[in-house]
Amino acid sequence: MSRLTSDFWVAAYRARLAALNIPVYISAKGDATAGAVLVKLCTLDGKACVYHRRLDLMSGARAWDVLIEGTEEECDASIQKQRGFDPDLWVVEVEDRQGRHCLGEEGLSG
Repeated sequence: MSRLTSDFWVAAYRARLAALNIPVYISAKGDATAGAVLVKLCTLDGKACVYHRRLDLMSGARAWDVLIEGTEEECDASIQKQRGFDPDLWVVEVEDRQGRHCLGEEGLSG
């Protein structure tokens, strides 16, 4: 089974959030085909959480996991560090006071 390209996945994710009136922005555009994606969730109270996709080596399943959680400044510093290692990295920022990000929904793991 082939995987979706990064740009296609990001576009679909943006559309899903837009349908729920959840603001979403692309703060760093990575490699269109195979760039890794970080999702930063800002709860608009100075706190944030950054998610990344991980691969379960036993099952082969992909899942979203917390990379860092803390102040928005701490999360931004971690993202900058990650981008220093991987310039092809996408960074998607979600703003929602309720903490909704939809990453656990069907179709968003890949």
